[in-house]
Amino acid sequence: MYVKKNFGLKSILIFSGGHMLWIAIWASLVASVYQFTSLKAWLVIPWLPLSVIGTAVAFYVGFKNNSAYDRLWEARKIWGAIINGSRTWGATTKSYVSNIFTSENLSEEELHRHRKKLIYRHIGWLYTLRNQLLISTQWEHISQGNFVGRTAKKRMANYGVGLHGDDVTEIHLRKFLPADEYERLINYKNTATQIIDQQSQDLNQLRKDDIIDDFRHMELQKLLADFYTFQGQCERIKKFPLPRQYGSMSFVFVGIFIFLLPLGMVSEFAQLGEFGVWLSIPFTVLVGWIYIMMELVGDYSENPFEGLGNDIPMLSLCRTIEIDLLEMLGETDLPEPIKPINDVLM
Repeated sequence: MYVKKNFGLKSILIFSGGHMLWIAIWASLVASVYQFTSLKAWLVIPWLPLSVIGTAVAFYVGFKNNSAYDRLWEARKIWGAIINGSRTWGATTKSYVSNIFTSENLSEEELHRHRKKLIYRHIGWLYTLRNQLLISTQWEHISQGNFVGRTAKKRMANYGVGLHGDDVTEIHLRKFLPADEYERLINYKNTATQIIDQQSQDLNQLRKDDIIDDFRHMELQKLLADFYTFQGQCERIKKFPLPRQYGSMSFVFVGIFIFLLPLGMVSEFAQLGEFGVWLSIPFTVLVGWIYIMMELVGDYSENPFEGLGNDIPMLSLCRTIEIDLLEMLGETDLPEPIKPINDVLM
């Protein structure tokens, strides 16, 4: 998540400067052919049909951007629900695991051990879920070949998950799960799912030992069901992309419009005088860049779990929940909150 109030000129050029270059080259080529050859009659197109195409493309790209924003905002709302549910899990576990229903009172150390195990495992689930959501799919930028894939890898290194170590999940799982449990759970295809299942099994054991009663057992199970729901919602966004008929065709339409744009611009600016033809170049670049930026904004917003700078800051959210839950357990050796690097909070 980009945290600076506004994008600087450098950031904009890094993000879209390459596109400005090829638009300028194409606009210059059209202007040169128009000025120095006899192809004027064949090179230009009327402005009216071009404006109709531009309007249609703007509507189409606008729909794509709205859909991409909906996916991004839904993902943030899901993680907001995870934060609230996690705090409820910590507070409820802390108060429900007690001696109220036990036939023989357990020591405070024993009760604390049960609470800590449930809360620690939940923290492990958070980091595991984050890690699973960052596994790339075939339609993401990093999975593409040639220039797009290389650019995505570079952006990840400088403005994405590469700002933090790749071993974040392993470190936290080893810290918050017992060694034997870690070795068993890490080998599942969906470790996050199995962690919640292990939570359920532990709750069942607590009920058998009369540490919690039926009501408390049901309430804690409902919270686990909520976590499954949140996980499934995140997986739906991750594994079902913005439909390609919207995601990819808008790129085609923008490309067609920019290809035709200088053919309409050059004749219009030629009416301004001797240097009007050359004046068409910067205006073509400006209009083309605006359309390209609209397309790129939607393209890089449709997957909020890609590991790039526009993502949901899952690592920061996990750390926030971790600190809250550890404080509930009375621990004082707390990790530092995740801070932005290169104006990006991950």
